[in-house]
Amino acid sequence: MNHCKRMQQAQSEQLDLFRALPGDMAPRDAQDLMAHPFFSLAKSRRTVPIDFRAGEVTVRVEGTLEHGIATIWDADILIWAASQIVEARDAGIPTSRLMRATPYEILRFIGRGTSLRDYQRLKAALDRLQSTSVATSIRETTGRRLHRFSWINEWKELAAADGRPLGIELILPDWFYSGVLDQALVLTIDPGYFRLTGAIERWLYRLVRKHGGRQEDGWQFDFRHLYRKSGSAARYSDFAFDLRALVVRQPLPGYLLKIERIPPSTELLAFRPVPYTARG
Repeated sequence: MNHCKRMQQAQSEQLDLFRALPGDMAPRDAQDLMAHPFFSLAKSRRTVPIDFRAGEVTVRVEGTLEHGIATIWDADILIWAASQIVEARDAGIPTSRLMRATPYEILRFIGRGTSLRDYQRLKAALDRLQSTSVATSIRETTGRRLHRFSWINEWKELAAADGRPLGIELILPDWFYSGVLDQALVLTIDPGYFRLTGAIERWLYRLVRKHGGRQEDGWQFDFRHLYRKSGSAARYSDFAFDLRALVVRQPLPGYLLKIERIPPSTELLAFRPVPYTARG
């Protein structure tokens, strides 16, 4: 057994097991993941690294040739994990980075089907989360050092002696887990988020929820700033086209989008919360 395998085995033996809580609960998202480009927005496999720097913030994300970088759809699994941890913490139930659940519980929570194909897609998402390498300065208070981790340290399928499936176990990285346990670093999101099918609208909802919050006057970003924050591998012209199309469709639950123009050529995306009385 190599050194890495021995470390992982020792780690899982030291962690207490947290079994997923039953029932419905509010979806929660980690603010650090909402504000920065940690995930691929491409539906095809992305192997080109995401490299983002702004001020003292550094984010570099790399994927393997086999699996590519974890996508914004794969991040739904982390939203499920954050929601479970916060729900348990608020109920006074001990939590752990070592989590056990059935695929059905995860798929149902994130609004997916529960067919064999959906289960296979879930396993592929877990593989991408496990094989994606992240290096970031966010929440590092020791100068210029970077924290390095994968979104999932390891995961495995469980089976009874007769081969009957018993669910899956996964170990979350400490960087993610400690951020979720900090009440200031998690936001409740609209369950309608899981019904958003496009990568840009999913990414934009999380950014809007993080920055716009419930401020009556809303917030705004210029298009090029949004392009840099997205980490998108698309051309800027295509990205801008997609943003304009979103304003026409208004798909973001709880928010209104609007384009404002500053001559000669600057475009701003403005957004504000929909008044509760208008949501029906």
